[in-house]
Amino acid sequence: MNSRQRRGVILLLLSVLCALGAFAGVLSVISDVESKVGPEVTAYRLKSDVNPYTPLATGQFEQVEMPERWLSKNAVTDLGDIRGKIAVTKLREGSLLQSDMIVDQPALQPGQQEVAIMIDAATGVAGKITPGAAVNVYATFEGEREGDPDQSRIIVTNAKVLDVGRLTALQPDDNDRGREPTDAVPITFALSAVDAQRITYAESFAKRVRLALVAPGTDGAVPDSQRTYELAKDK
Repeated sequence: MNSRQRRGVILLLLSVLCALGAFAGVLSVISDVESKVGPEVTAYRLKSDVNPYTPLATGQFEQVEMPERWLSKNAVTDLGDIRGKIAVTKLREGSLLQSDMIVDQPALQPGQQEVAIMIDAATGVAGKITPGAAVNVYATFEGEREGDPDQSRIIVTNAKVLDVGRLTALQPDDNDRGREPTDAVPITFALSAVDAQRITYAESFAKRVRLALVAPGTDGAVPDSQRTYELAKDK
C-alpha cells in the first residue's frame, strides 16, 4: 500500500468516526429532550366557542397529544368525564378542556317541575346567578286599591336554578308604552307545583321581580312574619 492509499484509508476512518460521533450526539440530544419533555398523553381542545350553561357533547372537542408535564392537573384526559356536564362559563375555541370549566347538569327531584321566567338583567341577575344556585324570589306589587301602599313580598324561598339563558331585549307591551325597552334573562327553576304558581303569578302581575342569592350552606328560610314589607310599617 503506497502513501496515497494510506492517506485515503485514514481519511475514510476519520470520516466514519466523525459520523459515529455526530450520530451519538443526535441520540444524546434526543434522549435529553425526551427526559425533559416526558411521555405524551391525550387532551381535548375545543373546536368552537361554547356558550355558558350549554350541555357538552363529544363532537365539540378534538383530540390532541401533549407532553404530560405540560398539562395542568385538572386537564380533562377522558371525554367520558363530560357526560351529564354543562359549561360553567364561556369556553373559547382552541382552549384545552379543564375540569374547572364544567359542572354537573342540575336535575329535577321527584315532585318538582321546570319553570322558566324572564328576569330583568339589571335588577335581578347581575351575572351572579348560575345553574345550581339557590335563590329567594322577591316581588314588588302595587296596592290593591287606590291609596293602599305598595308591598314587597318574598314569593319563593330557596328556589333551585337549573339554567340561565341568553340576554334578551324585551320591548314593552301595549299596556306599558311609556316604559323603555329592557334586557332580560330567562331563568329556569326547579320548583314544587305551589311555588311554580307563585313565581308565575309574580312574573305576570308584579312591578318588579328580583332574585337574592342564598349563601351556600344555608337553607334561605324566611319566617312568615318577615315575608311582606311595607315602608310605612318599617320602624
